[in-house]
Amino acid sequence: MREMIKMILVLTVLSLASGGLLAALRNKTSDKIEYNELSFVKGPAITTIMKGVSNNPLADRFKIKDDKSEKSFFVGILNGKPNTVAFESFGKGFGGKLGVVVGVNMDDDKIVGVGVTTHSETPGVGSRAKSDPTFVSQFKGQPLIETFKVKSDGGKVDAISGATLTSRGVSTALTDAGALYKRLKPQVVEKLKGFVK
Repeated sequence: MREMIKMILVLTVLSLASGGLLAALRNKTSDKIEYNELSFVKGPAITTIMKGVSNNPLADRFKIKDDKSEKSFFVGILNGKPNTVAFESFGKGFGGKLGVVVGVNMDDDKIVGVGVTTHSETPGVGSRAKSDPTFVSQFKGQPLIETFKVKSDGGKVDAISGATLTSRGVSTALTDAGALYKRLKPQVVEKLKGFVK
């Protein structure tokens, strides 16, 4: 009986020590992980969407709490006015989760650009959602608060040939982004006041 109690105590101490070590390691590396994600995953899409702004949108950003998660918003300053924001939304493609960054002009609620950040789509087919500028350019100038659907589902979005599920995933991500934008717009407007020069 004593041996059993001793073994349970040793296992408990080892579990607590390993858990603490893993938590400390996660806390220590979280900033580096966020920086790398910004630089190499979201950054290219954001800088493409925000082309022509006078600031660095990767540096000029803020977070807003939405339910249980925090959403990051990237600010674009055009003509001295912080009137453009970009943020990420998600949809489900053929290969799984799709990350989509959308930029929106706060004055007219219209999309200034869209970029796919992460995906597990088939190379050369669904992956074209990220690499084909003609696919994402069809969203530019559209009101973000619109519902996006591919043409085969009764919508206006031209699907990528052979990648209807991927196109649906991007459309769903944009529709969800519109709902998020509508819900958080008053808070976004308040935060943007801090970027006025």
